[in-house]
Amino acid sequence: MSAEGHWFHPVEPADEATTRLFLLPHAGSGAIIYRDWGELLPPTVAAQAVTLPGRHNRREEQSFDRWDPLLDALYEAVVAELDDRPFAFFGHCLGAQLAYRLTVRLEEDGLPAPALLGTSGWSPIGFFQPTEEQSRMPEPELVEWIKKLGSFPAEIYDNPEMLALVVPALRADLLVAAQYEDDGRTVNCPLVSYGGRSDPLQESPDAMTHWRVRSPRYLGHREFSGGHFYIDNHAAAVTGDFARHLDRLATPVG
Repeated sequence: MSAEGHWFHPVEPADEATTRLFLLPHAGSGAIIYRDWGELLPPTVAAQAVTLPGRHNRREEQSFDRWDPLLDALYEAVVAELDDRPFAFFGHCLGAQLAYRLTVRLEEDGLPAPALLGTSGWSPIGFFQPTEEQSRMPEPELVEWIKKLGSFPAEIYDNPEMLALVVPALRADLLVAAQYEDDGRTVNCPLVSYGGRSDPLQESPDAMTHWRVRSPRYLGHREFSGGHFYIDNHAAAVTGDFARHLDRLATPVG
């Protein structure tokens, strides 16, 4: 889904699009989880999904296993990619963490901020956070553990070839997520959140309500049936809702 060495797929955004959307995936995955989103979004939105090193067509590269170096590298890649068009972030799980902290840093550095930040399947408070020890579990235990958590699509578990590709990147991403420390930072841009009603990684029933205080322009939360991977079955509804917000926010007035 991504060219070797490139952070984004497609590598070049569509020229005719008026807004850009950077999509950040969950732990262990890459751009492939958003493979259908380009067709679901309006042609005015150029979707570019992120693939981190160590997976898919970047699997020959070394995965990041430390939070700060990963955020630094991703930040540099995003800043280098920006043009004069408004842009947005949408992230699921680890992708939501990264999208949120990218936004914090862009605003902190006085650079253009996203017209809209979308967070899915994660909240700074009330969600499961792995430990470094869990990231190093023997593979059979790791696979059984993530099965119980529902933290990966079901078809992965019984396919040895897919597991061989996924597990090293997943370990690295779990180690990254284990290092995350919430400092209560807020963003000034509009923020909208999404989640699955039965997400086993949501440890507190009110977890998603904590986004309300992270932005003075919070646009609310939409909840769908399903677990952590509710977005697989509700991609059309999520993209439709997100695109409506984005169209309103990114379209110049007058």
